[in-house]
Amino acid sequence: MSDFDVAPGYLNTASVGVPPRSAVQAMRAAVEEWGSGRAQPPDYDPYVARGRDSFARIVGVPPSWVAVGAQASYFVGLVAASLPAGAGVVAYRDDFTSLLFPLLDRADVRLVELDEVADAVQPDTALVAVSAVQSADGRVAELEAIAAAAEAHGALTLLDATHAIGWLPLDARRFDFVTAAAYKWLLCPRGAAFMSVRPDVLATLRPSAAGWYAGADRWDSLYGPPLRLAPDTRRLDTSPAWLSWVGAAVALEFLELAGLDSIHDHDLRLANRLRAGLGLPAGDSAIVAIEGDDVADRLARAGVVAARRGSGTRLSFHLYNTDADVDRALEALR
Repeated sequence: MSDFDVAPGYLNTASVGVPPRSAVQAMRAAVEEWGSGRAQPPDYDPYVARGRDSFARIVGVPPSWVAVGAQASYFVGLVAASLPAGAGVVAYRDDFTSLLFPLLDRADVRLVELDEVADAVQPDTALVAVSAVQSADGRVAELEAIAAAAEAHGALTLLDATHAIGWLPLDARRFDFVTAAAYKWLLCPRGAAFMSVRPDVLATLRPSAAGWYAGADRWDSLYGPPLRLAPDTRRLDTSPAWLSWVGAAVALEFLELAGLDSIHDHDLRLANRLRAGLGLPAGDSAIVAIEGDDVADRLARAGVVAARRGSGTRLSFHLYNTDADVDRALEALR
């Protein structure tokens, strides 16, 4: 907790992660540089490179597999645009719309229940798309079963890991496309997002939003033809929101030092402490969804920050939370 300035009772990482103090300090220094006229565009390239490298290590792939952007829906849109019109897609019916909307606009999407996704994959399925962890209630998808079913039927896989990476250990090599917005469990400023792409499917994606930053040599790609994109997944990059990447690089490296396995154990222990206190069975997610119209109001009166979702309230845990945060929530709900 000494690495964070987060207020007691903050249980809302699934909405916005809280950055470590080191990331805030780095961004303040960068703003001062910018404000004094001392910052220059190439100065930010090392931060983007550090962020890409760190994300790659976290999900277990080479940096050459990773593209950077500002939001996950951009990357989902690239995958959707690569599909033939009317292609068959299997997805969870109540998934987050940043995953669903680009696909619904392009493909013939078969919407099923979360626990039916793997069984719904058929020989005519072109793509299986699902969030690794559900935003609304924290349910964890049957990732291995989904990957195996897609492989068996020759379908591609698209994983939105926004609510997973940072607390749930995940091997991105198992899936064709893994995207994540980084402002939740990865503790980055909003404006940083990633997608891992397996090299054997990179050619299926058209870099329709490519600009100078996707060039083979960025600083020799500013003007005129010919088209000269990076040979690897960097060809899908969009020009970065510079200040966001200063904070992102530092935050991601902080998470690496903390250790993803330790963070997973910590987050899950706190979530299950809350479940036990409410008489609920232990779960496998850092998100706990509690039904009840008055839950959010009772928590708010006790100084607990959570999020209303549907007819209930979502509480989410990360490395800056403590037993005291759980106890505060339980006291409010008993």
